[in-house]
Amino acid sequence: MQYIYVLYIDPGTGGMLFTILFGLFSVALFSIRALLMKLKFSSGTRKNKMNAQKIPIVVFTDHKRYWNVFEPLLNEFEKRHQKVVYMTCSEDDPALSKKYEHITCEYIGEGNKAFSKLNLLNANIVVATTPSLDVFQWKRSPNVDYYIHVQHGANDISMYRMFGTDHFDALPLSGEYQVEEIRLLEKMRHIKPREAPIVGIPYMDEMKKRLDAAGELPPHERTVLMAPSWGKSGILSRFGEKLIDALISTGYKIIVRPHPQSYASEKEMLDKLMSKYTDPSKVEWNRDNDNFEVLRRADILISDFSGIIFDFTLVFDKPLIYTDTKYDISPYDAFWIKETPWTFRILPELGLVLNEENVSEIKDLIDKCIEDPSFAAGRDKARAETWLHMGEGTKRTVDFIMEKYNEVIAKKAAEEKEKDKNVSPKSTRHLALKGKSII
Repeated sequence: MQYIYVLYIDPGTGGMLFTILFGLFSVALFSIRALLMKLKFSSGTRKNKMNAQKIPIVVFTDHKRYWNVFEPLLNEFEKRHQKVVYMTCSEDDPALSKKYEHITCEYIGEGNKAFSKLNLLNANIVVATTPSLDVFQWKRSPNVDYYIHVQHGANDISMYRMFGTDHFDALPLSGEYQVEEIRLLEKMRHIKPREAPIVGIPYMDEMKKRLDAAGELPPHERTVLMAPSWGKSGILSRFGEKLIDALISTGYKIIVRPHPQSYASEKEMLDKLMSKYTDPSKVEWNRDNDNFEVLRRADILISDFSGIIFDFTLVFDKPLIYTDTKYDISPYDAFWIKETPWTFRILPELGLVLNEENVSEIKDLIDKCIEDPSFAAGRDKARAETWLHMGEGTKRTVDFIMEKYNEVIAKKAAEEKEKDKNVSPKSTRHLALKGKSII
């Protein structure tokens, strides 16, 4: 009797294997292309041509949701008549409809298509909020001189996935505690110290200006916003229906704003919740790209470790309920640092904790947080520690980027000058015999 053996691979494993194989193929393809580029531009004449084609400054974003981070910077570059190329992975990025004179905005595709372009980029400076440079698909291009990472939140720089910022040349920050975290990680990993100037937070400065201009909200029913992060430690994964039911029982206006990544990474769980709570008079599901209005409408925020905590408490000056989610820091840089991350140290001063035991008392927690004035002092303390140079973030950030750009240009000019000085007489005679100018 003959037996036929069938090898079965479940869809999840199959997808993972495909991703790994595709990643290996992309790395191999990039290596071959990089080698060809190196050979192509190995001669002095071709190197000069390549230098002449360099983009001065590239700003890269992997998603349109970071437009609020980059818009103030691009507007400042435009005001200074500085040439910049903005590269986005979102086909409907708001930048693509802007009418800039000095800024060029390009859609470069998604995933590996985008990274294949970035990995061979020819630029002096690259500015990005995307972490994990030189860790996964996104590699340092041999033709980029300097990489600058800008944060998209007012919290710990160590809360990125492990090694997320190790391969950037500079990290403009907003608080002294962030600088301390970077220095500890550099020491532990034997990384050459990078520049880490404290510049402030441009997008929060702009949000504060926008809030001041919007004026007071008209009288409205008490409104609760739940805005979780994504993953197994997030609110929806940990509390789910139990918390939503408790919130509905308060009789308050309830808005749920899932993290954008939830729609991709935990779609099954989210679809189940959204299909159960379909009555907008009880639960409003918010998916606005711009979170300004929903933050302005809310009287209190319920969140976990999402960066929206600091937008809400520090800019909108409103209280917080944070969840006891048993956050697992093992995949993050914070795991290397013995001290509890600043984000978790400051939370008790911004509001009250929600856990499995007091979910049924959510209404009392909401009322206490809104009516107790003591949390205002905690918000003042948090601003003083994580939002330095308030109102000056855009100018200071662009000043730093321009300083590094000018340094790169000056260094290259000095190297070319030194190279010209070292041209040997024999080489000079050889060029002269060929009828080529050496000037």
